[in-house]
Amino acid sequence: MKTDLIDKSGKDIKQIEVPENFSKQVRKDIVLKVFEAKKIKQPHGTYIYAGKLYSASGIIGHKRHSWKVSYGRGISRVPRKIMSRDGTSFNWVGATAAGTRGGRRAHPPKSWENQFRKINKKEMLIAINSGFSATSDKRVIENKYGLKIDKKLPLVVSSDVLKLSTKEFYAFLEKVFGTLNKILKNRKLRAGKGKLRGRRYKTNSGLLFVLGNNENLKINGIEITKVKDLKIKSLAPNGVIGRISIYTENAIKEIGEKFK
Repeated sequence: MKTDLIDKSGKDIKQIEVPENFSKQVRKDIVLKVFEAKKIKQPHGTYIYAGKLYSASGIIGHKRHSWKVSYGRGISRVPRKIMSRDGTSFNWVGATAAGTRGGRRAHPPKSWENQFRKINKKEMLIAINSGFSATSDKRVIENKYGLKIDKKLPLVVSSDVLKLSTKEFYAFLEKVFGTLNKILKNRKLRAGKGKLRGRRYKTNSGLLFVLGNNENLKINGIEITKVKDLKIKSLAPNGVIGRISIYTENAIKEIGEKFK
């Protein structure tokens, strides 16, 4: 599989060979499986005594012919606490059990639960290669971002692009894509009640720029990563493939060596 190498002026200077990683079959199911397994989850759980902190004289028994028991009263064997009594008549209220008011949860989250999910090496490689292949599928990219891209995918640039200033780099992107609005990160105010719940803004992922391990770039508005740091969440944010991406020539060579 071949693609064009783009220089800092946005012109095609030559054709280069890209590794097989960019022409593999796309497996959306495996990508989503790997993404969910690798998602960072904060351990959380309920208080161990939740639903059991009531002040009462105890839970009633069910023995025959005894005082202060529920036997023979035609009531279920739900654990109950005594709120008050008049002689041998008791005012019982269900407690502790999951189906009672103020009781514990049936199966609460446990803070000691193992959050690690094992993924086979072959499945991980299939997911990564699916992410690479989706970045080289023009139909997927154009439908997802609403763009019309005239260049061959995947987009590979020469190392002289890394020397551009921020203003020149944005001008370069505008030449390649025809617009900046749909490829740069942007933040907008959320429409619903999430504004009151700690998630006031929504942010898109934006363009992914993949560098070689010995290359550096600092530009605001895009996500920059090196080949050694590439993860499935970068190639497929939220488990959805088809992220618009640019690779340097060195990154393309290193991808072919690393992901075999």
